[in-house]
Amino acid sequence: MATTRILEWLGRCYIVLLLAFLYLPIIIMALMSFNASPFYQLPLEWTTDWYASLWQNDQLIAATWNSIEIAVITTVIATVLGSAASLALYRYDFPGKKVLQALLFPPIAIPWLITGTAMLIFFFGIGIGRGLVAILLGHVALALPYVIVVVSARLQTFAPELEAAARSLGANQWQVTNRVTLPW
Repeated sequence: MATTRILEWLGRCYIVLLLAFLYLPIIIMALMSFNASPFYQLPLEWTTDWYASLWQNDQLIAATWNSIEIAVITTVIATVLGSAASLALYRYDFPGKKVLQALLFPPIAIPWLITGTAMLIFFFGIGIGRGLVAILLGHVALALPYVIVVVSARLQTFAPELEAAARSLGANQWQVTNRVTLPW
């Protein structure tokens, strides 16, 4: 009994230390963003001057909106394509299916710097070059395997009898997918 309590206490201490290790630098940087000193000099002199100058920097605001736009478009495209691919992998058996599923993992495992450099060389090779289109294509290509893996894992717990029941009640394939499979 005492050993169990000690182990629980040690486990909780470990979790607290781990969370402190992960989040304390972020909290400190957030606090230092309100410091008047550009060199993080202590003690803190509270100011919001940095944020006031941020809102006057048109290039930074434009870059922020580009990032938000790319994030939203990437999310929509990767979600739609990834969900459709997951449904195809779930519903159909075809030659090369296992190979295709195995090819989903290298983009997740390879460091993004290497993948990004390879994509940049590829985009220049086919004439796309740099720009928002190349960034969007790169982000979708990196996000797609994650969506497919997550949606496929969710579909593994899906009961195909639900689709069969919907079809037996007169639903066509689009209605089955839209009203049964996608909500699952």
